[in-house]
Amino acid sequence: MPRPASKRVSRVAFAVGAHPDDIEFGMGGTLLLLGQAGFELHYMDIANGCYGSATMTKQETANVRTQESREAAAVLGAVYHEPIVDDLNVFYAQDLIMKLCAVVRQVNPSILLIHSPQDYMEDHMTACRLAVTAAFCRNIPNYPVDPPVEAVDSHVALYHATPIELTDQLRNPIQPELFVNVASVLPRVRQALACHRSQKEWLDATQGMDSYLDSMVKMAAKVGRMSGRFQYAEGWRGHSLRGFGPEGFDPLSEALGDQVLCR
Repeated sequence: MPRPASKRVSRVAFAVGAHPDDIEFGMGGTLLLLGQAGFELHYMDIANGCYGSATMTKQETANVRTQESREAAAVLGAVYHEPIVDDLNVFYAQDLIMKLCAVVRQVNPSILLIHSPQDYMEDHMTACRLAVTAAFCRNIPNYPVDPPVEAVDSHVALYHATPIELTDQLRNPIQPELFVNVASVLPRVRQALACHRSQKEWLDATQGMDSYLDSMVKMAAKVGRMSGRFQYAEGWRGHSLRGFGPEGFDPLSEALGDQVLCR
């Protein structure tokens, strides 16, 4: 069997969210800026959004929301990867780790954008755990993945997005350590979020969010104020590099330069 590729730093960024539209809330601007910096972009929702409707059947909802995600990924200029599970079935389980690890190996990113380990919703937190383990197993040759994909031997840095409302599940504030200035790309993030038409209707009906698109902009403005420098920002916390890359490995800051503020 051929040996895994030697360690290298790819120019690939991979955003992994729990549900359709999660990437646009708090990750989309950074992803766009990385694309402008020359990175190949990839986009994946772990769950298919099948329960996000009060009027369509489960399968109709999954089909509609998957298509909306494809459109959003196209707006962001990212390669779209299919979801692997139904809503509310995002569990920390071996079969999902194996499936997600196969995608991570195929994409082989140097930057992985994922949810916060603390968030208001269990699916978000579990999606984070799945992504961390899938990335950790990317370079373990004897770890089986589904479908089979050869292990890779490369560095990857994991960045945790700031959760919606900027708090954990107990309403404690989450403080980012990296702020990315997304003002220049915010209109395009809004355009990508607008692709999720059925989600806006669902949230209007279930959560009273009449300003679905404006909520994303307000969140970016709030994170911008937290930075003390940027008008609109996305906030990030870096994962431990043990098992992922060398000490000091920070390809996001290196790629985006003065668009990043470190605290």
